[in-house]
Amino acid sequence: MQVSVETTSGLERRMTVVIPAEEIEKEVESRLRSLSRRVKMKGFRPGKVPLSVVASQYGPQVRQEVLSEVTQNSLREAIARENLQLASRPRIEVQNVAPGENYEYTAVFEVFAQFDLAPVKQLKITRPVAEITEQDVDEMVENLRRQRARWEEVQRPAQTGDRVVVDYLGTVDGQPFEGGEAKEVAVVLGEGKFIAGFEEGLHGVRAGDERTLEVTFPEDYRVTELAGRPACFEVRVHSVAESVLPELDEDFVRSYDVADGSLESLRQEVRRNMEDELAQAIRERVKQQVMDELLQANPIELPRSQVEERIDLLMNRMRDTLQRQGMAPEAVQLDRAMFEEQARKQVALQMLTAEIVQQQRLQATPEQVRAKVESLAAAYEQPEEVVRWYYADRQRLASIESMVLEDAVVDWILSQALVNEEPATFGEVMRGRQEAAS
Repeated sequence: MQVSVETTSGLERRMTVVIPAEEIEKEVESRLRSLSRRVKMKGFRPGKVPLSVVASQYGPQVRQEVLSEVTQNSLREAIARENLQLASRPRIEVQNVAPGENYEYTAVFEVFAQFDLAPVKQLKITRPVAEITEQDVDEMVENLRRQRARWEEVQRPAQTGDRVVVDYLGTVDGQPFEGGEAKEVAVVLGEGKFIAGFEEGLHGVRAGDERTLEVTFPEDYRVTELAGRPACFEVRVHSVAESVLPELDEDFVRSYDVADGSLESLRQEVRRNMEDELAQAIRERVKQQVMDELLQANPIELPRSQVEERIDLLMNRMRDTLQRQGMAPEAVQLDRAMFEEQARKQVALQMLTAEIVQQQRLQATPEQVRAKVESLAAAYEQPEEVVRWYYADRQRLASIESMVLEDAVVDWILSQALVNEEPATFGEVMRGRQEAAS
């Protein structure tokens, strides 16, 4: 077997493989002889069919089978011989299949770039250090009260914090648009869930009022046809209601599964949950810093095929999310360029973390994987079923193993890098977490 490899562009390679004709013909003849001893043909006794007759009947099929197997086997052997790390599925182009002549084909594919990791000891990480105060607990308990608040209709003008129930019809250039009409929608003024100007335009309205709101869709609005365009909403107000908080009594406390119904027990439970959230938020912030520093310190060339695959994945996820939110499939128009940067970042991090895993011989032990699964399952009402769901599919479990390995990479980098601790408050850490998620 002769193998030659040439670089066509960037990380793309074109490998030419030539198999001597005698190897092909020998294998074809061997299979035809084996077939002649088993095949049944009219006019011949079993095992007595002449080889020439078998070749005439089955020769093309057998030759194709041989060429297919030779291609796959020789390709694996050639890749291993040339020490290539493929980043894409090879595209096979057959050059010559004429009987009696050397079999020749080319395989076009991308490879992963070779690179040396920058010294991890030079990476600088800032870890926030925060403690939960009694005031933090007070604010969280108030949040719990607001979550259980009831709404009472009022006759006064609407103000921040009120719930306004409205019908609306939106138009752009005088024409209605997909998703621009709704009935009896609850709008809580000040929550910022609607486009800028919508909630603000409802301040001061009363039940029965009608109002025209002039707004502009954000430049990065998810529906590209509406992004950056001015719109007009005709709004009719059904009701205005204010929030009434529940009392911090025993019934309220027990509603959060606090058995003794005491406020102090509720505060203790709230503090424990806040401590878990704080630890998780700090971990996420530090991990994001580690990954950002790792990327900045290691600019590497990325296989285009890997980036394109990741863009497809991100687009499909976004499309599914928008459709679950009620958007019609035909209304979901996504631009691939929107996902380019995120895809490149994810592919680069995957390559860098894989290199660290290999160099440091990091592993995801069964105990670590189990702990991770149970941690994720704890957020559900029936965690045992979630655990079984993960372990019922090898692919699902592989995703957990990847998460464990990624955590191991972060821990190793933190053990080597320059880590500076910075005082912070619970609120600052949690606001940073929300901003990162938005």
